[in-house]
Amino acid sequence: MSSTTTSGPLEVDVCIVGAGPVGATLACRLATDGMKVAIIDRAALPPMEHPAFDGRAYAIAAGSRRLLEDAGVWQRLPMDSCDIREIRVTDGRPGRPPSRLFLEFGREDADQPFGAMIEARALRVALNASLHATPGLHVFAPDEGVVTRNPDGAVIRTTSGRVIHARLVVAAEGRRSPLRDQARITVTRLPYNQCGIVCAVAHERPHEGRALEHFLPAGPFAQLPMAGTAEHPNLSALVWTESEKAARRLADLPHDAFAHEIRRRMGDDWLGAVNPVGRRWVYPLSAQYAQRYIDTRLALVGDAAHGIHPIAGQGLNLGFRDVIAMADILRGVHAGGGDVGAVDVLRRYQARCRPANMLMLVATDALERLFGNDNPVLRLARDVGLATVNRITPLRRSFARHAMGL
Repeated sequence: MSSTTTSGPLEVDVCIVGAGPVGATLACRLATDGMKVAIIDRAALPPMEHPAFDGRAYAIAAGSRRLLEDAGVWQRLPMDSCDIREIRVTDGRPGRPPSRLFLEFGREDADQPFGAMIEARALRVALNASLHATPGLHVFAPDEGVVTRNPDGAVIRTTSGRVIHARLVVAAEGRRSPLRDQARITVTRLPYNQCGIVCAVAHERPHEGRALEHFLPAGPFAQLPMAGTAEHPNLSALVWTESEKAARRLADLPHDAFAHEIRRRMGDDWLGAVNPVGRRWVYPLSAQYAQRYIDTRLALVGDAAHGIHPIAGQGLNLGFRDVIAMADILRGVHAGGGDVGAVDVLRRYQARCRPANMLMLVATDALERLFGNDNPVLRLARDVGLATVNRITPLRRSFARHAMGL
């Protein structure tokens, strides 16, 4: 429901600051569990719904999809998703065939799709609809809040004039979280001096639900299967890493030259001719982690708590894992009549999330360093490693389940 003007303070269990995918999903999930929730974002929500296809998409792991279903969001997606049913991991160089040693996760490795690809604009439309349709959820956007926290609770005063009393405030504002800074939580940053290029391509042959992760000396090149459209029945999202200078040069290339560079990085021509469609996006890449996820009446989620290299496509899914953990903990506390912002509750959340998130950060950082070079010794070692995992079925399936968030 939207915010309404009343004379007295609004009493809620949780106030979430930031209505991006992680914050909005958390708001919907907590409200569906019967909690009273407020969510504040400085931006108006409708302009986030880009009306035209812009090339951006999310890889939603199986566990994250279940979360979105439980939060009532998945059912409101305005367009089809595309299941990821196979993932091939290869190693190579631009313009050359991939190594014959590879790792492939196939349909026999899981009893459900590994995940699904959805357009970024589709998720935004579904989130906005869910925010306004979920009982017990108050939306303040565009608006801003000044947060005052003490051991007994938190008070949020919004620019629009509302006063909100909350047991817990959740910072979901992204990598530059003001609430995190206000709490003097230290952040460690790891620059990669790289950029990610994000776009989409139409292609000649169907992808059959297969995703490709092709490791190149400059960084990984990922092709992710998307649902086709009337205009482009065969469609995939691309995310690839280059040095900062090269990424901006490539993104500015004319259409045909850009298509040529994509073909050089595909490893082979299994998709046939490719045709870039939509916009091209360039994002600087870095990793970062907060030294702690909690403070008095405050918890960090998503990018406010951690940011990792996109080499494994787990960034948003890591934020959704925070949501799953927090919702699971708060659900039990709320059902028992407890205080959802109590110190012991927040400590449980941090203990459940931070070690696993740090492990993922270390793993993706190590992967980037191992695969993002052209050292012949390391090249042989990683190719043999991929092939070894590919041959050991239980190990391969364990890797798959972890990536699926199950």
